[in-house]
Amino acid sequence: MSIDKDQQDASVAAAHWLLALEEEPDNVDLRRRFETWLAESPENAVAWSGVSDVYDALGAPAYVAHRAARESRPPTVASVTRLDGARARRRRFLLPVAALALAACLALVILPGLLLQWQADHVTSVAESRSVMLDDGSSVRLAPSSAIEVLGAGSRGVRLLRGEALFEVVPDSAHPFRVEAGGVETTVLGTVFDVRLLADGAFVAVRQGEVRVDRAAAPAVSERLKAGDWARVERGADVARGTVPPTEVAAWQRGQIVARDRAIADIVDEVGRSFQGVVLVTDGALARQRVTGVYNLDDPVAALRAAAGVHGGVVRQVSPWLIVVSTN
Repeated sequence: MSIDKDQQDASVAAAHWLLALEEEPDNVDLRRRFETWLAESPENAVAWSGVSDVYDALGAPAYVAHRAARESRPPTVASVTRLDGARARRRRFLLPVAALALAACLALVILPGLLLQWQADHVTSVAESRSVMLDDGSSVRLAPSSAIEVLGAGSRGVRLLRGEALFEVVPDSAHPFRVEAGGVETTVLGTVFDVRLLADGAFVAVRQGEVRVDRAAAPAVSERLKAGDWARVERGADVARGTVPPTEVAAWQRGQIVARDRAIADIVDEVGRSFQGVVLVTDGALARQRVTGVYNLDDPVAALRAAAGVHGGVVRQVSPWLIVVSTN
C-alpha cells in the first residue's frame, strides 16, 4: 500500500482535529472550523472516517461527524455530538491511548512511503502502473504501489524495493541484466519476465526467453526458468516451481490475481497495492493459509472474501479507508 501526499496531509490533519475536539469539546468555533475542513475535500472525509474508526475500535466512540461524511451529506455543527458523564470521563481517560494509536497508524502508513521516496528511482502510487525506459533500452512496467532502484554505473539491472514489475530486457551477452529482490537474484540476457517481492524472498515468472534464479544465502538456490515457468524462493522453504500459460504471467496488467498455492498474506498485499487505504489481517494463522484461484482487483472486498473465505476468514470494510480480514 502507498498513500499519496494529499492523503498523508489529510490523515495528519484528521488526527490533529480528533485530538483538538477531545480537548475542547465545548468550543463551538473549533467545531465550526472542523466542519468546514471536513467538507473541503473527499480526502478529508476519508481521512476523518479512518481515524474515527481507529478511535471507535478502542472502545471510546466520540464525535460522529464521519457518519455524515460516509453518507455524503453536508456536515452540520449539530452532527458533532459529545458524550457526557461517565462515558465522557472514560473517553478522556483513553485519550492518550488513542493519540498513541493514531500516531502509530499514521507512522505505519506514511513512514515506509517516505523512506521509499528517498531510496527509489521510480515509484508508483496506489492503483497506478507505469512504464520506465532504462538507459540500455530495456523497459520496466511497474505494478501499482511498486518501487525500483536502478543499479549503479557499470552494471545492468534494478533492485525491486516494493511490489512487482514486468521486465522486457534488451539482449547483451557481454552484460547480463539482473534483478535483485528479497535476497533473490534473477539474471537474464534477453527476455520478458515478472518479479514479485515477497516478505521473505521473491516470485519469478517467465513470459518469454530464459532466466536464472539464484540465492546465495543457505540453502543456496540456482534454478533455470523458461517461458511459462515460475519459481517461488522463500527463506527457510524449499523452492516451489510450476508452469502456467505464458499469457498468465503478470496478470495484474489485466486487473487480476492468478494465484496458485499462494499465502493469503500475499493476496492481501497485492490487493492492498490497488486499494486506496489500509488492509489489515488480524490473524497470523489465517494470513499463512494458502489459496488457489483467480481474483478481480477491481473489487478488493470480493477478492479478499473469495480468498479468505475458503479458510473461514471474514472480510469487513470498516470504512472507505480500512478493510479488516479476521477469523470472526
